[in-house]
Amino acid sequence: MRAGLVFGEVWNGLRRNMSVVISVVLVTFVSLTFVGAAILMQLQIQQMKTFWYDRAQVAIYLCTSYDESATCSGADAGENEIAAVEDALQSDTLKPYIEDFFFVTHEQAYKEFTQQFAGNPIVDITKPDQLNQTFWVKLGDPSRSDIITETFAGIPGVQSVSDQRSLLDRIFLFLGVASYTAIAIAGLMLVAAMLLISTTIRLSAFSRRREIGIMRLVGASNRFIQTPFILEGIIAALVGAVLASAASVAIVRFFVQGFLAREVPFTSYITVEESLVVPPILLLVGVVLSAVAAKIAITRYLRV
Repeated sequence: MRAGLVFGEVWNGLRRNMSVVISVVLVTFVSLTFVGAAILMQLQIQQMKTFWYDRAQVAIYLCTSYDESATCSGADAGENEIAAVEDALQSDTLKPYIEDFFFVTHEQAYKEFTQQFAGNPIVDITKPDQLNQTFWVKLGDPSRSDIITETFAGIPGVQSVSDQRSLLDRIFLFLGVASYTAIAIAGLMLVAAMLLISTTIRLSAFSRRREIGIMRLVGASNRFIQTPFILEGIIAALVGAVLASAASVAIVRFFVQGFLAREVPFTSYITVEESLVVPPILLLVGVVLSAVAAKIAITRYLRV
């Protein structure tokens, strides 16, 4: 197979259908950018899970005089009840699971509350004894938080036991839904890109129907006839994939690291180096889908 002739045909096809080729590039770029964004979001979710789950704590909220639950009955947790909780945390049964714990009094909780809600009118109507005294427990293995919950739930002086992991799971569930939505949109866009590639190949083949007829008369193989058209689809999609890869890395470089990491530095973010796993995936997806779409389109055309 003569490479010069094949690539000459590829160039002629791209030049004759330049407007449609640009459309293929743009649709592929947008669809693969959604794919890249979904992958980046999954990477970020895993990064945040690793960061926050290791820091997740279990909060043992003690009763206040405003609580009317079965274990409180409108009475503030007394010294004996606080000591009982502390002794249980230091017991041989729980000690192997606990890395550290500390106690927050009414006054300490109120101080943190006023700092967090500074300038909010709610500070003026809140009293220290309305805020729970709390034992914050850090576990060696955060996944074993059910041990703390089962031990202290329902005992006298304890209002409730809260695992921060459950709150984090809700946040990560929302982020996961967002990433799956991006994947769904990307899938629809990829279908549109494949249809557009198929249409482009058919138009290119129709515009060169005379050359195709001559090739058949002189005995050219179907492989020789099909190759230029398949390469046209691959090249157009490859350009879109390269643009989508550059956009994915740029999102991490300028938005995630350049903005979020500086303005919202409370968590861990993916790095540019970690985002480099995305371009090879986008390039592979773009090449494979375009090759399949072009192959199907030209094969059907030649059978007509």
